[in-house]
Amino acid sequence: MPIVIYILGLAVFAQGTSEFMLAGLIPDIAADLRVSVPAAGALTSTFAAGMILGAPLMAVLSLRWPRRSALLVFLTVFVAVHVVGAVTGSFGILLATRVVGAVANAGFLAVGLATATGLAGPHAKGRAAAVLLGGVTLACVAGVPVGAVLGNLWGWRSAYWAVAAVSVPAALAILRSVPPTPPGTPVPDARRELRALRRPRLAVTLLLAALVNGATFCTFTYLAPLVTEVSGYGRAWVPALLAAFGLGSFAGVTVAGRLSDSRPMPVLVAGGPALLAGWLLFAATAAIAPVAFLLVLVQGTLSFAVGATLITLVLYRAADAPSLGGSFATVALNVGAAIGPLLGGAAIGAGLGYRSPLWVSALLVALALTVGLAPTARRDRTDAPGQPIPS
Repeated sequence: MPIVIYILGLAVFAQGTSEFMLAGLIPDIAADLRVSVPAAGALTSTFAAGMILGAPLMAVLSLRWPRRSALLVFLTVFVAVHVVGAVTGSFGILLATRVVGAVANAGFLAVGLATATGLAGPHAKGRAAAVLLGGVTLACVAGVPVGAVLGNLWGWRSAYWAVAAVSVPAALAILRSVPPTPPGTPVPDARRELRALRRPRLAVTLLLAALVNGATFCTFTYLAPLVTEVSGYGRAWVPALLAAFGLGSFAGVTVAGRLSDSRPMPVLVAGGPALLAGWLLFAATAAIAPVAFLLVLVQGTLSFAVGATLITLVLYRAADAPSLGGSFATVALNVGAAIGPLLGGAAIGAGLGYRSPLWVSALLVALALTVGLAPTARRDRTDAPGQPIPS
């Protein structure tokens, strides 16, 4: 892998920390800004909604920009809104910064995926995508728990300052490491790429990715109150549990990176049912602290192994849309990241308790299995003439 792909992964690490760190900060934000826990949880859904809208929009608007310039613009905006978020006392302004930051993050990830997979070559899309998604999982392993620790020590605003600080060296590294667009490079044809993205099997794969990711973030967003109110852990244990989920997710992305280019279907056939069984078991045993800790690790692994493999399939099935395919993959990820916390918050708000997001996660994975995960794994290995899909 070219070193520049890992530089992009560093920037995605900073952005992933911002997207997911609220899992450990929601109670403090709710108390500080005088809103309910489900309302504070909407900050995660709002971020995901901004990414859903921002990914295709920013990918199209920046289609004619040099990729290095696009990446730097998006990352600079991302830093700026985190500075604003760190100093505001208004929940409304904080919500607005999440939307703008999400749009910038979406543009960065869409362009970053296109850049990384292009540099990696036509048969290494899964490995390149795994490096960028590895930045997300490292955010879960290191960034999110550190954010929780900072929140416990100096308040949730310190986590915002930390994200802005980490993003600055990433921007400098991109300026030095991402190659400029060579003169005479053809401008991508947006209409042709959009036509290529209309294939039905691609739409099914995007739907499955959204459902699996929705299940992941339905529980992950409310993991802090789940483990403290149901499993009986003290607040000091929250960073360790978040790190356990992150370690599992990093392991899952690693598995996907090794197998998704050549053998994605075995990962999906085995991982999908195992993921459903894990959510059901977690829901039934959440009050048993050691079992809950173990299942946080296991579900992180399964969720990201299955989810990252589905994203790799999206990139292969969108091979005729190299500039916009990454934006559709980003949309799929964040449709799930928006719907999951909303459904989990609705279940909690309905008085079903902090265990209820686990049942919702199980329902979402069951829906994915029902509507297409297993049938998709048994279909032909070609998506279109000349576009082989790894078995």
